[in-house]
Amino acid sequence: MATETTSSCTGSNLLQPISEIINLPLDQVNFVVCQLFALLTALWFRLYLHPSKASPFIRHVVATLLGFYLALFCFGWYALHFLVQSGLTYSIMVFAGLEHMHKLCFIVALGYLSFCQITRVYVFDYGMYSADFTGRHGGPQKQEKMPSLLEYLSYNCNFMGILAGPTCSYNDYMAFIEGTAYQPRHLEANGTENGKHKHTEPSPKNNVISKLCTCAISLAVFLSVSKIFPVERSIDDKFMASTPFILQVLYLYLSMLATRPKYYFIWTLSDAINNAAGFGFNGYNKDGTPRWDLISNLRILDIEFATSFKMFLDNWNIQTALWLKRVCYERCPINPTAATFLLSAMWHGVYPGYYLTFLTGIGMTMAARTLRHNIKPYFLGSTTHKSVYDVITWAGTQVAICYTVVPFVLLAVGPSLKFYRSWYYCIHIACLLLVLALPVKPWHLRAKEEQPQQNSLQGGLTGDHNSHSITDNNCNQKHKAT
Repeated sequence: MATETTSSCTGSNLLQPISEIINLPLDQVNFVVCQLFALLTALWFRLYLHPSKASPFIRHVVATLLGFYLALFCFGWYALHFLVQSGLTYSIMVFAGLEHMHKLCFIVALGYLSFCQITRVYVFDYGMYSADFTGRHGGPQKQEKMPSLLEYLSYNCNFMGILAGPTCSYNDYMAFIEGTAYQPRHLEANGTENGKHKHTEPSPKNNVISKLCTCAISLAVFLSVSKIFPVERSIDDKFMASTPFILQVLYLYLSMLATRPKYYFIWTLSDAINNAAGFGFNGYNKDGTPRWDLISNLRILDIEFATSFKMFLDNWNIQTALWLKRVCYERCPINPTAATFLLSAMWHGVYPGYYLTFLTGIGMTMAARTLRHNIKPYFLGSTTHKSVYDVITWAGTQVAICYTVVPFVLLAVGPSLKFYRSWYYCIHIACLLLVLALPVKPWHLRAKEEQPQQNSLQGGLTGDHNSHSITDNNCNQKHKAT
């Protein structure tokens, strides 16, 4: 697949001069340019290949071919893995029985993903590609008929989401392609004006503009601030020896705060691309304005002002969290929290730092749950007490998140353990003591209490959001820069 302008694995070299001028890695430049191209293409797709003007077949073909082109431009021959993985899982769907289909698809997709990540990291070059590979995990979903190969490839490899998601359910995607996505939601109470139902197709223009503004701010903050507060300085010997511990904690918070806008930019731009194509409509707000958050992947304010570990995770990489919940947490009979974190680590890749982060996350989640169960009731007596509780838990959550994800950024074992040693593993020890010392309800009792609430929430959702984004997983592959 290599040509004059395409290297074997890292994609096209066409933009190398731009990469050198702005001093950014070529793969990141390729990724951003392709996403901007996808944004313009999405506008064209919505206007000129609207369901009223083009058949589902045409829309599937165009979306798939454009997706393959973007993958080839970004990844070179590595884009073949999209076809191989999709072919493997589709073959299982055709030949395996319904009873075992979902298990085989899951095992094969996750195994193939792991194989690709191991070869990329340890065979080709450790850290060769500065934008990490992950992939989508669509599970078997309730549907009336077996998808055709074209429909399956379109769902997995469409140009709107092949590089960075966000993931979606197969049913929602098919409704978008066939032009039926708006019909059920026009009958909602929120979609009325003066007692009359709206019948015009809602425009995503305002939402796309708003999300692009968020992208611009996020990118500007990341490019200007991330170099001022590099995470690696936290393990610099001179810095650790000369800086008081409280200032080290403050610096760690600022460095992680400066890292997150990169993800805000990527995921919000991906969401805007889908919206620009007409995908992502999720009914109406109470004031009658359309909602375009069906496949949104994050809620920035809820992340930055999270007052619990769970609240942070629930609003970060939302579609992946939903997938993990449905394929693992709700099905695992033994310690679903640990199983879910371990599966998440496997999905992200093979760098040791990922496993250190998610193993730490298990203890953090259990400790936070225990602390909240035992302490929160004492602060609910008044608004003032609740405000004090919120401030304390916000600060504790931010420190805990930063402490947990340092290995995710550093990747290697040595630097990660050096950081934890500099903190004397204090938060690890605190989590262990909290879990051992304070009582907490068994997980199966919590699950029973949460089930009515989950059912009511799921009743308001359309489709089954159990996908994600990677280069080689189950029902779809996407690319997520890290």
